[in-house]
Amino acid sequence: MFCVKCKGNLELKILLETSEIDEGFLFCENCNLKFPIISKIPILLEDLSQFLVNRPSLGGLLLNLSLTKIMKKFIKNIMLKMQKSKNDFFQTEKRWTKIYFSNRKSLFYKNIKSNLSKIPPKNFVLEYGSSIGIISNTLALKHVHVIGIDTSFSALIEAKKKSPKNSEYILANILQHPLGKRKFDLIIALNMFELVEPSILLKTISSQISNGFVFLSDPYDYDRGKNSVKKPLNEKQIRKTLRLNKFQITKTTKTPSKINWILKLNERTQLNYKVDIIIAEKSS
Repeated sequence: MFCVKCKGNLELKILLETSEIDEGFLFCENCNLKFPIISKIPILLEDLSQFLVNRPSLGGLLLNLSLTKIMKKFIKNIMLKMQKSKNDFFQTEKRWTKIYFSNRKSLFYKNIKSNLSKIPPKNFVLEYGSSIGIISNTLALKHVHVIGIDTSFSALIEAKKKSPKNSEYILANILQHPLGKRKFDLIIALNMFELVEPSILLKTISSQISNGFVFLSDPYDYDRGKNSVKKPLNEKQIRKTLRLNKFQITKTTKTPSKINWILKLNERTQLNYKVDIIIAEKSS
């Protein structure tokens, strides 16, 4: 992995290790940034303090989960620098972790897994927005090495609970990922276009694939108020952008689809999306 700020090499300092690294630091000698590993999850953010400002209860959780005095001191120092905030997005992230967990056996995910099962075994697989690991943990049963990236620590903790040894999870921003110029054989991004500028996400994915597949899904629900992306793309524009990036779209997904995704929020409320699935392949 590489520094998310300067792209320099990261050195590892292990504080606690059992079957894998439970706690430690990744640090960049070039720009002197330190990235903690807590509960086996590397947190690779350029400004962890700013991230925690809007997630104060996450700061408290990280402090409680820290097992060594060195890590506890590191988290305390970050929390001392934080400004007070009325927002606490971590509570929202915890709620959505529970919602995704309760919907993990839905027909939508069965459909996604069925489509992914048609892709032959690969060496390196990456999922952007891996959430609680519904897809990544399944892929790890077939493929050699699977990496999941998300910004929800709550979701990643859940994903890690039953993750196979050949899967790993990283807390990082998609557009400031720590993967450098590493190439992947398969990249998955489910329902991410309303969270990240579509054209930028597609450009990022394209740069990470020389020979391999991209698997995308989205309901194109772009209305997020002030947090909406600036340049939304519809199903035809997504396909056109993929072709411009030298991907060939599979015959089964050339035509936009409307796959049901019923997301149950509670006993009385559910969201009903119509999701488009796109599978495309690039070969050099």
